Amino acid sequence: MTTMTIQDAATEFLSHQRIAVTGVSRTPASHGGNIVYQRLKERGYQVFAVNPNADEVEGDPCYHSVAEIPEGVEAVVIGTRPETAEQTMHECVELGIHDVWMHRSFGKGSVSDDATDYGRSHGVTVIDGGCPLMFEPTSDRAHQMIKHVCTWNHHVPKKV
Repeated sequence: MTTMTIQDAATEFLSHQRIAVTGVSRTPASHGGNIVYQRLKERGYQVFAVNPNADEVEGDPCYHSVAEIPEGVEAVVIGTRPETAEQTMHECVELGIHDVWMHRSFGKGSVSDDATDYGRSHGVTVIDGGCPLMFEPTSDRAHQMIKHVCTWNHHVPKKV
């Protein structure tokens, strides 16, 4: 598999219209998965919440797995703990999903080296860090500033 810049990978990822977000919480507060879910929804994407422990989040239906989403999705944002990311990546490979973004700004985020390796070895374009909200057409000024900090501290990859 060839590598591409983070900008090209983000552009490809955000060109999809049907996107699942895993780790969307029933208690949103400032949970990263919920913020990504809401922003994608505001920007006109068909976005689907995934949480195995919820039937509804943010007033919308919630699916227990990516496989349960009617008519499937084109891309997945993983917003769960890293330990869960590998299982989600296996599910994405089984479903033929070729674009997966593991969320990370500060801290560990959702990035799992095992999930990254597995996805890439099965032809998935894996963005292993950063956030879809750091890139157009979903970004805002705050996320653009966070992107610079996270690029500097290597939480946003330069190439994927």
